Amino acid sequence: MSKKTVSDIDLKGKKVLMRADFNVPLDENGVITDETRITAALPTINYILDQGAALILMSHMGRPKNQPNPKFSLEPVAKKLSELLKKEVIFNDDGAVTGSVTVAAAAALKPGQILLLQNTRFRPEEEKNDHRFAKELADLGDVFVNDAFGTAHRAHASTVGIAEFLPGVSGFLIQKELDFMGKALEKPERPFVAILGGSKVSDKIGVINNLLEKVDTLIIGGGMAFTFLKAQGYEIGKSLLEADKMELANELVKKAQEKGVKLLLPVDVVAAETFAADAPFVVVNINAIPAHSLGLDIGPETAAIYTKVILEAKTVIWNGPMGVFEMPAFAKGTEAVAKAMSDSDAITIIGGGDSAAAVKILGYEEGMSHISTGGGASLEFLEGKKLPGIEILQDK
Repeated sequence: MSKKTVSDIDLKGKKVLMRADFNVPLDENGVITDETRITAALPTINYILDQGAALILMSHMGRPKNQPNPKFSLEPVAKKLSELLKKEVIFNDDGAVTGSVTVAAAAALKPGQILLLQNTRFRPEEEKNDHRFAKELADLGDVFVNDAFGTAHRAHASTVGIAEFLPGVSGFLIQKELDFMGKALEKPERPFVAILGGSKVSDKIGVINNLLEKVDTLIIGGGMAFTFLKAQGYEIGKSLLEADKMELANELVKKAQEKGVKLLLPVDVVAAETFAADAPFVVVNINAIPAHSLGLDIGPETAAIYTKVILEAKTVIWNGPMGVFEMPAFAKGTEAVAKAMSDSDAITIIGGGDSAAAVKILGYEEGMSHISTGGGASLEFLEGKKLPGIEILQDK
């Protein structure tokens, strides 16, 4: 799946409309608490400006319920961008997003200048992918660049509709996602290992099914492992269970056997009587989970087995923590996986969401080949689904 990128087209003298993902967290005073998503967009922004183009940026933030809401204004993003780029980012608090003040500002924009639009979700037409709103956005510029992988799975006016009216290409962030995740799924260097964690099997059914067609080994951890263990006949105490997914879990185990895929489940777990950071805990074999306890992490023996498999791999994709990593006592399994991936010579890909957060918190970010910027988008990509925000971009 080879898509044109910003570097494949001539931008000089053009007005470029770029969809970024500036959906950043704010504290109660409107201060940005994590600017990762803003800094991630800078390479594409700087490239566009260096090419002698004018830049119009757009993004959503939060869920303002399709109407203007000062709590979700992109003004703090404009200020932060101005600081990072060391140049003015023009911003108007335009509740209509494409109102007359914005149309005038876009018309007056000179090469090298930047305009940030107000939150696209202030308009009800955004999430409906309404073609009139998409046309209003498209009319502001000459070229469309999508660099918001985190929303690429949603067909909205600013991610998909706009490409009906303007030629669309990817920015460097989306290009990196396609290079790493796309190549891993289409032509992986083997052995190819996938690690899936998180609490629910139901969230990952599509991903497991798709990966069983592609991987050599599938490692399961996190709360979802207990549904598999219970389905295999183990007693799991008060551990997380999706009883209605047990049959499916066994079918997935059977499918793995038929495909010759090694499917690894925990052999020991860290169990506690209560779900609390300071709860006393024990490490037990999966044959011996106490009836009144719940598993909150994979055990050390499991972590050692998983580590060995990771270190022997050539491509590793990880989505979902191995335990309750927010509590230090139950973060050891997740940390073991993060460390193994960081130590490995393999292509290591973190598929967004909680595992991306865990890797950052635990300090293993630098050791990874690629950390995906999308949560839901990464999952759908791993499921083998087509992402509308990427499909609409021009092919090479």
